[in-house]
Amino acid sequence: MSHEREDSEGGEDRDAVLHAVSSAVLAVTRHLSVREVLQVIVRSARRLLDARYAALGVPDDQGAFAEFVAEGISDEQWDAIGPMPRQHGMLGAMLREGAAVRLPDIRKDSRFEYWPRAHPVLKDFLGVPIRDGDEVLGIIFLSNKRAPGGFTEADQRLLTMFAAHAAIALTNARLYERGRELTLVEERTRMARELHDAVTQKLFSLRLTAQAAASLVVGDPVRALRELDRVERLAGEALAELRAVIVELRPAELDRHGLAETLRKHVRLLDRLHPAAFSFEESPVCELEPAVEVAVLRVAQEALHNASRHSAARAVEVRLGCEGGRVFLEVSDDGAGFDVTAAAGRGLGIASMGDRAESVGGSVRVESEPGRGTLVRMEVPG
Repeated sequence: MSHEREDSEGGEDRDAVLHAVSSAVLAVTRHLSVREVLQVIVRSARRLLDARYAALGVPDDQGAFAEFVAEGISDEQWDAIGPMPRQHGMLGAMLREGAAVRLPDIRKDSRFEYWPRAHPVLKDFLGVPIRDGDEVLGIIFLSNKRAPGGFTEADQRLLTMFAAHAAIALTNARLYERGRELTLVEERTRMARELHDAVTQKLFSLRLTAQAAASLVVGDPVRALRELDRVERLAGEALAELRAVIVELRPAELDRHGLAETLRKHVRLLDRLHPAAFSFEESPVCELEPAVEVAVLRVAQEALHNASRHSAARAVEVRLGCEGGRVFLEVSDDGAGFDVTAAAGRGLGIASMGDRAESVGGSVRVESEPGRGTLVRMEVPG
C-alpha cells in the first residue's frame, strides 16, 4: 500500500514538473529573450515548490552574474538592495561545487556571508545547479517555503528534476538568441550596403544639383528654379531612405531583453536619475514584429524624454499592453502640460512619433492642456 502511495505521489510530482517545464519550453517557442525564459523558469519553480522567494543566477566570467532574476521581490526592494550579487558566499560555493544545497537555516551555514541591508531575510533554503553536461549554466534556489517544516528531500528531487529540464529550455533560448544576433548582423550589413548604394548616391546628386542651381540663379533663373525643385525631390528621397534604415536598425537591448524588459530598465534608470517618480506597468503583449518593437521603443523614449525634460512632473507612468488585438503604449505625466495645437515648433518630437507609428501601421495621439499634464498613446496592430 505504501508503495502505491509513493508511486502516486511520484506521478503527481512528475506531472507538476512537466507542467512547469512546459511553461519554460513554450516561452522559448514564443521567441522570448533569454531573460524572459529565466523569469518563466523562476516563476514556475517558485509555484512548483510553494516558496516565498525564488531566484536564478547565470554567472559571467568576471566574478558576477550576467543575469540574475528573482520572484517575490518588488521593484522597489530591488532598487533598495542595489547592484546584482557577486559570486561569493553561498552562491559562489554552489557555482564552485556544482552540488545541490538544502538547509533548514542558511544563516547558520559556514558558507553564508551577508546580505545587503534591504535584502529580505531568508531562512530555509534549497538550491540546485542548472547543468549542461559538466558546465554549470546557473543556479536556481528557493527560500522560505510557505508550508511549515522547510524543504524536504522530495522537494530537492523535484527541483533537481525541474533544473535538468530547465537546462534544455535555457540552452535552446540561448541558441535562438544567438541565431537572432547572427541574423541581425547580416541584416545590418545588408542595410549598410543599401545605405551606401542608395543614400550616398542621392546625396551626391543633391550636391551637384544644388551647385548647378546656384550657378544658374543670375543667368537663367527659370532653369535654376527647375533645378531647385529637383533638389527638393532628391532631399525628400534621401530622407525617406535614411528613415527606412533607421527604423530597421534594431537596438541590441531589444534582442537581449525583449521590449517589455528594455522599457522597464529604461524607466527604472530615469527614476534613479530624475526627481520625478517614474513607473512601468505591463500587461500581456501580443507578439510583435521586430520593426514594430523598435517603433514602440523609440516613441516611448521620445515621450519619456519630453516628460523628464519639459513637463516638471512629479510622476510619470508608462503602460504597455494589448487590447482588442492592438498593442498600446501610454506615457502619462502630471506636469505642466502644453497647447498641443501650438506645439509643432517646440521640438517635442510629436511629428516624429507620429511618423514612427505610421511606418508600422499604427498611430499616436497626444493629449495635453496647460496645467493638466500630458498623455501620449500609441496604438499598433498586434
